[in-house]
Amino acid sequence: MARVGSRLTWRDRLGTIRARFGISRNRYKINPGLYCMGRPTAKSPVLVTANYKLSFDALRQELSALDAWILAVDTRGINVWCAAGKGTFSADEISRQVTRARLAEIVDHRELILPQFAAPGVAAHQLPKKCGFTGRFGPLRAADLPGYLANGKQADERMRSITFSFGERLVLTPVEISLIWRPFLLVTLALFVFSGIGPDRFSIANAYSRGLLATGATIMAILAGAFVTPLLLPWLPGRQFWWKGLLAGSLAGLGYILFNRAACAGLEALGLWAWIVAVSSYLAMNFTGATPFTSLSGVKREMRLGLPVQCGAACLALCLWIAAPFLG
Repeated sequence: MARVGSRLTWRDRLGTIRARFGISRNRYKINPGLYCMGRPTAKSPVLVTANYKLSFDALRQELSALDAWILAVDTRGINVWCAAGKGTFSADEISRQVTRARLAEIVDHRELILPQFAAPGVAAHQLPKKCGFTGRFGPLRAADLPGYLANGKQADERMRSITFSFGERLVLTPVEISLIWRPFLLVTLALFVFSGIGPDRFSIANAYSRGLLATGATIMAILAGAFVTPLLLPWLPGRQFWWKGLLAGSLAGLGYILFNRAACAGLEALGLWAWIVAVSSYLAMNFTGATPFTSLSGVKREMRLGLPVQCGAACLALCLWIAAPFLG
């Protein structure tokens, strides 16, 4: 087994930054197995986590004053909450790692402390039969583990309460934005092509000038849907994310048109506004997978309501953008 410390090195912090921006995020993992923090004994607690290194580091950096065992289960490099939803953080996988690490020969007790975010995927009542250990769900946040253990493994209401503060939302936005760059490149190429279509068949000059204008609108839509909407989530009216993104996109689109009023007007302006609204609404709806507020059925309902509006607005935007040179 490997010994780990609670202090993160510059390599760990660089890896965290890279993962936050989606760089090699799917490969940012550690080997599953048993790790020791400090100088654990046979009576020290066993804390279970995912082998996604961001999750592993978030746990160990909160355990500076503790001697504990950390059991990292093989979630294929996926964080605890998502792995529980995908079925890779499960009673079967935990039992497999308990057996593989020969944990029963290392500790005297038969108790595993599980992350509460794993509850959707772990049938804890099956653990005694599968591996001989019971599972107890700890607090939501790793920062509360020292207090939880000192309090006799009792979690108060605050430890069980989910928060989604401004800072917690802000830290998720880089990943959301970084995942867009490939579609952005394809959309940008298409916009430059469509922007060159006109009465003279195809104009390189129009493709450049109008293409830059359309690309700027796309960037504005990305910022409105994937950055502004998450940050202003509690203050934007409505409950559904696609609607919040639509409102943010509407205001952003209006601001973009006013700022570029010398370069676009009429059908072009309306097309750009509809495009910003469509993209912003879609990206805001995509953020549902990063929040504790939604459920699978809720997301499906959002998609049934939001996608027709988003597709309709995108089609309208494209038609207006292509028609503008002919009708202007």
